[in-house]
Amino acid sequence: MAPSRGPLPVPRTLHTTLNGHKGSVHVARYSKGAATYVLTGGADRSVRLWNANLGNEIKAFNAHGYEVLSVCVSHDNSKFASSGGDKSVFLWDVTAGVTTRRLPGHLSKINVVEFNEDASVVASGSYDATVRLWDLRAQSRTPIQVLDEARDAVQTLHVGPTNIITGSVDGHVRVYDLRKGELRVDFVGQPITSLVPTADGTTLLVSTLDSNIRLLDLSTGQMLNTFSGHKSKDYRIRACFGGAEATVICGDEGGQVWGWDLVDATILQPNPPPKAHDKVITWTEHHPTDTGEMITASADGTCKVWRHQNLGA
Repeated sequence: MAPSRGPLPVPRTLHTTLNGHKGSVHVARYSKGAATYVLTGGADRSVRLWNANLGNEIKAFNAHGYEVLSVCVSHDNSKFASSGGDKSVFLWDVTAGVTTRRLPGHLSKINVVEFNEDASVVASGSYDATVRLWDLRAQSRTPIQVLDEARDAVQTLHVGPTNIITGSVDGHVRVYDLRKGELRVDFVGQPITSLVPTADGTTLLVSTLDSNIRLLDLSTGQMLNTFSGHKSKDYRIRACFGGAEATVICGDEGGQVWGWDLVDATILQPNPPPKAHDKVITWTEHHPTDTGEMITASADGTCKVWRHQNLGA
């Protein structure tokens, strides 16, 4: 992206609405690569696969007995994992539409699941304040490691090539260095609802329940910037980076989608933004390759695909 263009704005043109859940949509994830497809999970205990271009539902995955809180997709899009109130990690075959494994062990609902790079390991973070790591190549259903340093519910995590990063309601970001076997703890001071690293793994976007989003240096824990203006006090809301990681994007409890310039933290126009959903926006996720597309999910039961009207050169 040429420096003279400045940051791309938040996509404002509604491309399509993915409407099929009964109740809140808690999570929406793009498939890998060209990302024509979107997976959503919600309070109606289902995971649904959508064609993001056409807006039609391809398949519904129904095995959960409780609400679905998290979904993650493997690198080759052949499988995904999901979790929620069942206290177990569900592994799915996308084509067959069935669960291939269920991994019990947590004592309470599982807020988040994430694969490692080649989907040989899945990590799960729970209301029971632990993170459990599961080796999917092994037949055993016992976790290979339990991270129990959190003092409250683990709401979010990221599995990188050399580290695992967790965010907890206890207000701490924990960075586990897998090569050195070391743990660094950074105190943010507010319950953490989401964390997303930059592609190069140098900085970390951390959302908290005080209506702030913080940009941290991942190597030192130093706070580099703060983004505010939206309302996020009572619900888990995921923020994300915008196109080319030049902006920060987050929904709020009033159904608006906010954007900020990454460098100077100014709110992008229009300020305040118009309502995008009728209820709290629980999730924002940017397209992995298209700088002009993103998705939002909401407690109003919908997931929406947004695109720029004129992307330009």
